Amino acid sequence: MNASIIDPLQGDFPEVIEEYLEHGVMKCIAFNRRGTLLAAGCSDGNCIIWDFETRGIAKELRDKDCVAAITSVCWSKYGHRVLVSAADKSLTLWDVVSGEKITRTILQQTPLQARLHPGSSTPSLCLACPLSSAPMIVDLNTGSATMLPVSIPDSNPVLAPPSRNKISDGTPPFSPTAACFNKYGDLVYAGNSKGEILLIDYKSVQVLAMVPTSGGSVIKNIVFSRNGQYLLTNSNDRTIRIYENLLPLKDGLKALNGLTALDGLDDAEKLKVVGSKCLTLFREFQDTITKMHWKAPCFSGDGEWVIGGSASKGEHKIYIWDRAGHLVKILEGPKEALIDLVWHPVHPIVVSVSLTGLVYIWAKDYTENWSAFAPDFKELEENEEYIEREDEFDLIPETEKAKESNVNEDDEVDIVTVDKDSAFSDSDMSQEELCFLPAIPLPDAPEQQDKCLESSSKLVESNNSGSPLSEEGRPNGRAMNHASSPLEEDPGATRLKRKRKPSEKWLDLQL
Repeated sequence: MNASIIDPLQGDFPEVIEEYLEHGVMKCIAFNRRGTLLAAGCSDGNCIIWDFETRGIAKELRDKDCVAAITSVCWSKYGHRVLVSAADKSLTLWDVVSGEKITRTILQQTPLQARLHPGSSTPSLCLACPLSSAPMIVDLNTGSATMLPVSIPDSNPVLAPPSRNKISDGTPPFSPTAACFNKYGDLVYAGNSKGEILLIDYKSVQVLAMVPTSGGSVIKNIVFSRNGQYLLTNSNDRTIRIYENLLPLKDGLKALNGLTALDGLDDAEKLKVVGSKCLTLFREFQDTITKMHWKAPCFSGDGEWVIGGSASKGEHKIYIWDRAGHLVKILEGPKEALIDLVWHPVHPIVVSVSLTGLVYIWAKDYTENWSAFAPDFKELEENEEYIEREDEFDLIPETEKAKESNVNEDDEVDIVTVDKDSAFSDSDMSQEELCFLPAIPLPDAPEQQDKCLESSSKLVESNNSGSPLSEEGRPNGRAMNHASSPLEEDPGATRLKRKRKPSEKWLDLQL
């Protein structure tokens, strides 16, 4: 859409479902840094890489060692690697271009979420949040894991209220803890079951500061905005809170170590004093009428909007607030529960995942402002009589042609280099970033090629006889297109068949 004819008063947030993606049963999604590729984890253990510009499948990462559902996907900073966590307690690091596994690590507990270190182009460290244990830093090269503290020092371990999460070894139930890296990955921000935000130096495994939330409830989600200036938390008290980051974006650990608390206080009070110099409450979002729980809240790409999905069963609602705290839009989708949600890094596009495994793409319903084409353009309410001038349609004189800008038609146009986007604070990259994947056609099996040749010969014969398709080439009166079919695996064989769902227009023509 041409930005010059878009009404700026409409707001930069999505409004309608533009289309949906369908491939197996997708569970979780994540955009790469530029928003050109979308990774989706499926219930069969595979990871699908979608080309978001063409809405086509660019790569399918098939793991023979994993048949459990994917719980989270995460891109590396420059998009060359993807980290996948699964319900079989595995962490798998993939090379996106080659489609091969780099490492595979098995944990003691099922990781609900895993995030790669954001400060490295080829990260080997990740932050994993297991189902029934504290967050941990995992070295993917060696497989070693370092447990992070979930409570302040010299206090009782953080235990959840009685829950259904039972562990077979007889240990007490544990509430899953949410955690994330800051922008450059020198600190870990963790939210525990007491409603406290802990700032942790993961190298020394020490809690350096603590920020208590006003609700004091279990923190289910914690995430930073893209620019690192705001922190979002989602708690069990059905409230989304936004905190402003008071630490510098770079060298946050060094600045945190320089903060000093007042003498004469115990360790807990000292950590609270230091925490007040790190985070300050900015806004709170909640539905005061329905008191609903929120699912997968996050920021928009520029941090101006906050979205949260309804956690109610049978509802696919997305709430959009501006950063000032005003509810600006409620998006209502199909009668399917929402399980994951993400905002496009650059454009006003939201992508959501339903319980049935479909991925819905929400985009803006643009209203074109044609008066922006020319300063003297005027919209007419009704037809008016117009008398043209005598020289209105004369050719431009040669003198005016000479005044036009000289364009060298022999210059080569660069269509490969990706321009730096002002939306990214660290666009000055030192290496090439992976934005698109090359399209590699799949060769047909010899048997299928024979079928294609046979069907094409029948098509030629039918065209010569005057009929669109012969009855032999269409079982039950419907035509078969062997060359355009969805990728499906032939049982008992290793070859792949293409199969594409016929369009509604084609089906109408056949009826």
